Amino acid sequence: MKKFLFLLLSGFAISTVHSQEVVSGLRFAQDNITGTARFQGMSGAFGALGGDLSSLNVNPAGSAIFNYNQIGFTFSNINKKNESDYYGTITNARKSNFDLNQAGSVFVFTNRNPNAEWTKFSLAVNYENTNNFENSIKSIGFNPTNSVAQYFLYYANANQYQSGMPLGEIKNNDYFNLNFADQQAWLGYKGYLINPVSDTAENTDYVSNVTDQGDYYHENFITSQGYNGKLSFNAATSYKDKLYLGLTLNSHFTDFRQNTYFFEENYQDNNNIVDIKNTSFENEIYTHGSGFSFQLGAIAKVTDEFRLGLSYQSPTWNKLNDELRQSLYSNIYNYENTDNPDLTTVHPDTNGTIAYQEYKLRTPGKITGSMAVVFNKKGLLSADIGYKNYGNIEYSIENDSRNPIVNSEISNQLKGAADIRIGGEYKIEKLSLRGGYRYEGSPYKDKTYMGDLNGFSAGLGYNFGATKADLAYAYSKRTSNQGFFSQGFTDGANISNINNTVTFTLLFDL
Repeated sequence: MKKFLFLLLSGFAISTVHSQEVVSGLRFAQDNITGTARFQGMSGAFGALGGDLSSLNVNPAGSAIFNYNQIGFTFSNINKKNESDYYGTITNARKSNFDLNQAGSVFVFTNRNPNAEWTKFSLAVNYENTNNFENSIKSIGFNPTNSVAQYFLYYANANQYQSGMPLGEIKNNDYFNLNFADQQAWLGYKGYLINPVSDTAENTDYVSNVTDQGDYYHENFITSQGYNGKLSFNAATSYKDKLYLGLTLNSHFTDFRQNTYFFEENYQDNNNIVDIKNTSFENEIYTHGSGFSFQLGAIAKVTDEFRLGLSYQSPTWNKLNDELRQSLYSNIYNYENTDNPDLTTVHPDTNGTIAYQEYKLRTPGKITGSMAVVFNKKGLLSADIGYKNYGNIEYSIENDSRNPIVNSEISNQLKGAADIRIGGEYKIEKLSLRGGYRYEGSPYKDKTYMGDLNGFSAGLGYNFGATKADLAYAYSKRTSNQGFFSQGFTDGANISNINNTVTFTLLFDL
């Protein structure tokens, strides 16, 4: 029967689980342009416009702009292309996904009193996939200097965060009785990737069992799936049809699964009793949970043509759970009993899933300023500028003394970043033509980890009367370089990511 263990995390272990690190916190903190086709066709520049179900993601006052009750459904096809450059070897991978991206409705209550100052009240409910995690990255090439053995050495030897792993504890424990850090040392030893300096039980010094002559052949495959979903409950009102105020309460849902398969092969003998030829190391992390956030917003109609918007998006307070599965295989020649041994496969027993203690993740808030110009109901131009400080991402695990260290690593690597969205629309009778541009600054202080994002969009819509149909295309590109592993062996590939999204929305006036 497959083992399923619930381990309480303490000390160093929690900070080194693959999910609880800088790149993982950033994954749940970044926004994406999702939602209706009109919203995507204008690159999400709706902070001063409203009148669109997805505009509530930018400014909750936007629902009071509606004149009629409306219900909408959106379908998207997202195609992701990742070009990997690993020491000069170029590899491409693609991932495509089709889903129901958005569904929602708004109900407008108009005050019929001609002398009323508060002229309108609206209620809306909207669901969106705020992030689609379907992705695939493949990196292949020869590393001239570093082996994956360095990853296991990091956890076996003493460093600034931990004491070394005693050999006696490795030999007298199985994988499931250890915390995460010690599990990695156990795997490296049992998989013949590292050797103890001495055979005493007290030994805490280890060296690599992999030849140091370089030219290691590496393959790294990352596949992920899942989503961040958000269910929003919105209320807004209009004062004299000049000032619009809104509030949104958001319930967040996270379901993310990532599988990483790493393979290393070397073509040199190491002159040790055990000669390791290749190893494969697989990690699968599953993160799931829920969260809460709120938004406040205002839109001012300065003149009939000119509008200003201001909104605040609170931090999202998440409660998340991680499950981890690891597997390692090594192919070795063991010269201990023969001069001409057979190639033998070693597979340390890790056939189980570890469920870790629930933890909290707070992602940063965001403030957005907006402006829009409307031209005689024939066309419009809109622009949003937002700011979010990614250095405020914060992990919190009960009774974990390393919380300050983990969060310090985040604040040392990440910074505040601005995003700019510009959109336009022009109407030709019942046909609407749309376009947009978006820019997002890198959240990293060192842009080699992740560069700026640039994207554009285009779309069109047709008004059939009580029914409207919208179609949009959105493109974005960003480069990054994330290490294959977070510690020890941190070499990685340069990744160029291109997203192509086609979105279709049907709207019905009620």
